[in-house]
Amino acid sequence: MVLQDRVISLFHNTMEVNAQTIEEYTPLIAHAGELLLGCLVTESKILCCGNGGSAALAQHFSTLLMNQFRHERPGLPAISLNSDGSALTGIASDSHYNDIFSKQIRALGQPGDLLLILSNDGRSANLVQAIQAAHDRDMLVIALTGGTNDNIQSLLLPDEVEFCIPADDEGLIYSAHMLILHALSDLIDYQLFGGEE
Repeated sequence: MVLQDRVISLFHNTMEVNAQTIEEYTPLIAHAGELLLGCLVTESKILCCGNGGSAALAQHFSTLLMNQFRHERPGLPAISLNSDGSALTGIASDSHYNDIFSKQIRALGQPGDLLLILSNDGRSANLVQAIQAAHDRDMLVIALTGGTNDNIQSLLLPDEVEFCIPADDEGLIYSAHMLILHALSDLIDYQLFGGEE
């Protein structure tokens, strides 16, 4: 019974955080969907990055765009900056780990591109440098963060968006981030290709 109670508690906590996320961020999710659309219709690309579990979510989102979300459609230009192990380890070895994303952004990013970062706490120096590099390249930023120690918000420009999930539990933050990424994928598909209401 104890194990079942833990499972029930986990699901209830996840539903509570997701409900708070929906209540607080629905207008911003719609706005972020419009920013992503604006990037894609100008034939610009979306660069995604994160550390650890957030890296997996960045790869997941770029895969949804490159391949498909719910329905078959043309691939959309998205790159996960976490995917090239040689670039990551080379930059970390020859330069500094904090440069692993910013160097790639300076090489690949163009004005009009968009950077989507994911961080469960908003404290990673490599993501701070990624945002600075994106701004240097005239790119907009969408940030998915969580917890209470957030260094990201002060770096964002007025038109940019941050979703800071009100939780300290990494699992709950990742779950809410996944929900937001799926909502953004749906909004992109709906705006570009139409579909069911």
